Amino acid sequence: MYVNPKHRCPDVDALAALIASRPLGAWVCPGREGLIANHVPFLLDRSRGRLGTLIGHVSRANPVWRELGPDATSVVMFQGPQAYITPGWYPGHAEHGRVVPTWNYSVAHAHGRARAIEDRDWLLEMLNRLTDEHEAERPQPWRVGDAPTSFIDGMLRAIVGIEIPIDRLEGKLKASQDEAMPDRLGTVRGLRAESADEAGSMADLVMKAIEADSAGPS
Repeated sequence: MYVNPKHRCPDVDALAALIASRPLGAWVCPGREGLIANHVPFLLDRSRGRLGTLIGHVSRANPVWRELGPDATSVVMFQGPQAYITPGWYPGHAEHGRVVPTWNYSVAHAHGRARAIEDRDWLLEMLNRLTDEHEAERPQPWRVGDAPTSFIDGMLRAIVGIEIPIDRLEGKLKASQDEAMPDRLGTVRGLRAESADEAGSMADLVMKAIEADSAGPS
């Protein structure tokens, strides 16, 4: 991934937070006939490995797990907040006109070698962890144990686990860092006036980038 130095995001904690908040990853790996892409909800286990390990599962009917070689590298892309940025928000639009539209976004790319896991105990633990993570904020969380054991056993036979220890974690935050300060502030105002939640999330990221630049090197 190309990253302008102004958009580099080396903060592992920030990237882990992005993955936790946007867990549906776009997983790309090589296959016998070319690249294979799948969209998989992953859980990042930060206790395993320097950068953590991604765990999830795919349908047993999905051929991807049969094509994973021991040396095949994968990348999983997690998309954070994103928004179109109109130059109409920039004071520079009225002052000199030398402005163009752009697109702000944040992403995390996790690289590693994926392996398929068929062990029943591993699969059950993984399903419990995924479910508990996403049910935690609900007033009456659903648990895997709420379903009949025979039904869960059937579900376990229908999936294959995927585990990806992360060898390299890349981050990019394109949040108007290369614009003039008045235009960056205009972007924040414009985004906050939009009704979409995504726009508000991006406004927060642009403001945090402004504050980080104002604070200078730590």
